[in-house]
Amino acid sequence: MAIIQKEIKLAGSKGERKVVAVFDSGASYSCIRPELASELGLVDKLPEPMDFVTAKEGEKLSATEATRLNFYINGYRFSDEFMLIPDLSEPIIIGVATLQKWRMKLDFETEEVIIDPKVTKLRFLASK
Repeated sequence: MAIIQKEIKLAGSKGERKVVAVFDSGASYSCIRPELASELGLVDKLPEPMDFVTAKEGEKLSATEATRLNFYINGYRFSDEFMLIPDLSEPIIIGVATLQKWRMKLDFETEEVIIDPKVTKLRFLASK
C-alpha cells in the first residue's frame, strides 16, 4: 500500500469544499467521512452494508451509505461514488476503483497523480 496526498475540490448538490485527499493504492473503494458527505451532497442508503478490512490486523470498517460527488484535481473534473465510513482516518480517500475508472496513475517517486486528459472528455454514444 502506498499513498499520495493532494488538495482537491469536492462538489455536490449542496456545495463544494477544498480538502486534502489521500490517493491510496491499497483502498478498494473511495471513502468519505459522513459529516463531510452530508455537507456536500445527498446521501443514499446502500442495499446492504459493505464491510472493509483495514491495514490494522483484525480491524473492519462498515459502510451503510454512499454519496456521489464530483472532484477536481489539476483543473480536471471527475465523478464517482464514495462510501461513508464513520471515524475514517482522513476526510476522503480516493481508492483503486476510482483510479482505474478514470485511468489515473500514481507516481510515488514524484508524489504526483498522473491524469490522461483524453479520459476526462465526456463522450456519448449516438444511436442511428
